[in-house]
Amino acid sequence: MKESWQELKDMIDAAHYIVFFGGAGVSTESGIPDFRSQDGLYNMKYKFPPEEIISHSFFERNPEEFYRFYKDRMLAPDAKPNKAHLALAKLEQEGKLKAVITQNIDGLHQKAGSKAVYELHGSVLRNYCMNCGKFFDEEYVLHSDGIPKCDACGGTIKPDVVLYEEGLDSHTINASIRHIERADLMIVGGTSLVVYPAAGLLDYFNHGNGHKLVLINKSSTARDGMADLIIQDPIGEVLGTVIGTD
Repeated sequence: MKESWQELKDMIDAAHYIVFFGGAGVSTESGIPDFRSQDGLYNMKYKFPPEEIISHSFFERNPEEFYRFYKDRMLAPDAKPNKAHLALAKLEQEGKLKAVITQNIDGLHQKAGSKAVYELHGSVLRNYCMNCGKFFDEEYVLHSDGIPKCDACGGTIKPDVVLYEEGLDSHTINASIRHIERADLMIVGGTSLVVYPAAGLLDYFNHGNGHKLVLINKSSTARDGMADLIIQDPIGEVLGTVIGTD
């Protein structure tokens, strides 16, 4: 085991209240593209920039084009949890990991077995009629023609995903802050920590007094200067080895 991986293992063994904060890099090993990599959604060619398409105003103005992109690029029903998801679920079952706070919308943490998951940006697995509030799953949206419509009232269905121009859910934010404030080990993985307001949650971590911050990302992040340990290896390999996935 690499020296830095062993150091992470020692930190996990010594910790009592671990919180994991993750971004798109956690799911890329499951085949889900991130937004900012060379092959990510920001670099794909569409009639409109992806960040415009997945904005609230674009959804309101042009829901058909929104759903063409959304179904094509943001839904991955066949994606399976990777070693990172499975290792974190195991760590939760052992009682050490108290919360997974994720910027991802794919639901893979829950599929892996994690229970205490806080989805900052919502989930593609939840969809609601904007008129009557009826719930619809990912498959209903994926296999609908054009704009998904409610089978009860005919209203337009909207994903429970935080689009650009929309605010984060206050309950999710407040619960995440409470866990971060209590953490004695904060593991941040698969994110460059440039997307706000989500990245700003790290400001609530009580660094010092033996509390440790670990950053696991293939490239440098905006918070490298405050980290106790930086690991620039694939997160699935790291957590799968350090924690295990049995």
